[in-house]
Amino acid sequence: MAKIKMSKKAASIDMTAMCDVAFLLLTFFILTATAKTPEPLPVETPASTVEVKLPETGLVTLTVGKSEGKDKVFFGMKDRDVREKTLELMGNMYKIKFTPEESAQFALIDEFGVPIQALKQIIAMKGAERNKAGLQPGIPMDSLDNQLKDWIYTARQANIELGKEKDLDFAIRGDAKQEYPKIKKIMDILQDQKINSFNLVTGTRGKNY
Repeated sequence: MAKIKMSKKAASIDMTAMCDVAFLLLTFFILTATAKTPEPLPVETPASTVEVKLPETGLVTLTVGKSEGKDKVFFGMKDRDVREKTLELMGNMYKIKFTPEESAQFALIDEFGVPIQALKQIIAMKGAERNKAGLQPGIPMDSLDNQLKDWIYTARQANIELGKEKDLDFAIRGDAKQEYPKIKKIMDILQDQKINSFNLVTGTRGKNY
């Protein structure tokens, strides 16, 4: 008896569900993503194979680079509550009164590089405006006006007064083309305040010294 041959049909897969999932994921990523704001002092950090990550909290970053041919230092703090308390202590030290609104706005600024006498003007600006290249001249750190030393000191004091159990970590983020004496000067400022352990940032990683 002859066998009956069944006709073969091409298999088809309904992709509707997969397309729905893809569009849902795309919508989720678009809505949750945050736009990266331009850095006020962009630097090209040296390459490294070190895989030690910097802490997500309790970190102070000192960014060193050149802008318009001038060496500049910027100061940044990870924790918003430490930023607000540090501003209060610096205001007391330099006899400058910051309003609660200015303090709240300062807590949103990741990094800055101006003398404290000009900080109110920077706080009043919008993010994109304040991060324009060349706008901020850097934090003074010479022998007659070493405000960088005071920011480091008051940040540590703020951390203590807020009841943090762990002392702040410090990281130096320098441009790969930056001359060594500038970095050495910052190291000396840290060591003068008994900060002998800090990080040198390479890319998104740090090397402990």
